[in-house]
Order: sequence, then structure tokens, then C-alpha cells
Amino acid sequence: MARRKRGQPVHGWLVLDKPSELTSTTAVNVLKRLFDAQKAGHAGTLDPLATGVLPVAFGEATKTMPFVADSEKSYRFTVQWGAQTNTDDSEGETVEKSGQRPERSDIEALLDDFIGEIEQTPPAFSAVHIRGERAYKLARRGEEVELPSRRVNIYDLRLVNTPDRDHCTFECDCGTGTYVRAIARDMGRKLGCFGHIVALRRTRVGPFHEDMSISLDKLRELGHSAPHREALTAKLLGVETALDDIPELAINTNDAFRLQQGQAVLIRGANAPIISGPVYATLHGTLIALGEVRRGELKPTRVFHLQGRNK
Repeated sequence: MARRKRGQPVHGWLVLDKPSELTSTTAVNVLKRLFDAQKAGHAGTLDPLATGVLPVAFGEATKTMPFVADSEKSYRFTVQWGAQTNTDDSEGETVEKSGQRPERSDIEALLDDFIGEIEQTPPAFSAVHIRGERAYKLARRGEEVELPSRRVNIYDLRLVNTPDRDHCTFECDCGTGTYVRAIARDMGRKLGCFGHIVALRRTRVGPFHEDMSISLDKLRELGHSAPHREALTAKLLGVETALDDIPELAINTNDAFRLQQGQAVLIRGANAPIISGPVYATLHGTLIALGEVRRGELKPTRVFHLQGRNK
């Protein structure tokens, strides 16, 4: 006999405004208990120091997590000049100091060096695997951590505020795998004054924006309301929200049944769309499957079971 899953079959996306000092994994575990959900996961780790957009997938939405984790991200961050730390943020120990402070004109002239496809070395205190372990675990034990540089994409980097000579606030749009802490570190080195992040907020992950987010305190408040389950699930976004870059294909009941059995279906009929490549198929607005259309045939790669459930 199959073991009964703990929790309820909750499905959908939640955009959490993650508070500082909380790890992404801990945040997901808190939400999983709050929603009494069988399954949950996050798309895109945030440092404990960081705040902001943490997309959390429940149930069937976890099947769409790769589409979010690999999408473009946006950040707002503040750099303090004059010191480099071993973590590249304010939680670490100072390893380099300087009395120099950069001029605004020098900072602005430097920004183009950090836009485009660039080489970046991840921070020693990062989740990158090295010798079978996370780099931050080796660094915490005092072991030497040498990480190879890698190519990352930074689409835009803007200086938005200079409150004083010691601090500057930036906004950044970048691809997956980019470490904003490394941007601050490398800018400080190039400017000859050193630098580290003292505030970091993620404002967007793919289709999930800051204005769509909800705080953990507000969710806890809803969790104590009556009826609390309905109040919480009302904050969930549809599973298909993660698929905003993929065309939608409306199908009929027979084709929906075949797709959910893992079988391919033909895109036929006088009004059949001329389409190829990745699509998501829906039946009366409910997500049925992800798949690829080739030569008029849709082959499913992921199937969903959302009928009659929150979606």
C-alpha cells in the first residue's frame, strides 16, 4: 500500500517577499507548514542577507520551476566602499581596506565594463560545488577556496543613488548564475577602493515582480484568519504563470486525455494554429501539459493534474 502523503494537495506559485536573515530553504519550509502543503520548492536561491522576490512553487507548479530558475533576474543593491570582506557582503570579515573613495564620474565610466557577457569568479562563500561540497562549507572551515571564473550575462547595470561618499546604490538586470556580491567586489577592485554589499534586494525573477510579492508576516496573519486555507490559497498564482514566454495551445477533452496518458496528439482542423516548438496545452483554461510541436504533432514532456483543484 502506498504511503499517504502528508499535507494537502496545494498547487500554484507564491511570490514571497523574503525577509533578511532567513535562508531560502527555511522560507520554503515555513510556507510549506503554513499552507499545509504536500510539496513545495523555490526557484532561485537568495542569500540570507538579501530580501525580496523569492518565487515558491507548490505541488504541480514545481514541474515548471526550471523555467523560472533560468530566467532573467533584477536586483537593487547598495555597496559600501573602502573595505573588501571574505564574503563580499557585510556579514564577513574585512580582508582589504582603503581610504580612497570613488568619484561618481569614475563609477559611471566603469559600468560598461560590467555589461554584456563577462567573466565572473563566484564568491568563496557561495553555493557553487567544489570537490563535491558547497564552496561556503569549505570556506567556513577555513579551507582555501579557488573557484574558476565563468561566463555570465549582465544586461544592464545602473547607478541610481549616491547618498554619501561611502555608499552607492545600483540596479542590475542579469542572467542566471550571476553573483551580485561579485559585481560589488570587482567594481571596488577596479576603482582601487574595494567594496562590499551592505543591502541586497531582488526585485524580479522572470515573470514574478516585486509588486506581486507578499510578506511572511502578512501570510502568517492570513493563516490565523478564518477560513485560513481559503485566505492563503487566494494568494497563489496559476501554475502557468511561470510559462509566460511559451505560447498557449487550447485543446479539446479527447486530446487532453491523450496528453495526460503521455501520448502525442495531432494539431488538426481548419482553425488549427500554425505553430512549432515549445507550447503549453490548456483545456478550458486549465493547464494540461507542456510539450513540443513538430510537424503538426504535439508530444508531451510534462503532464499536469489540476482539474478540480486550486491552480
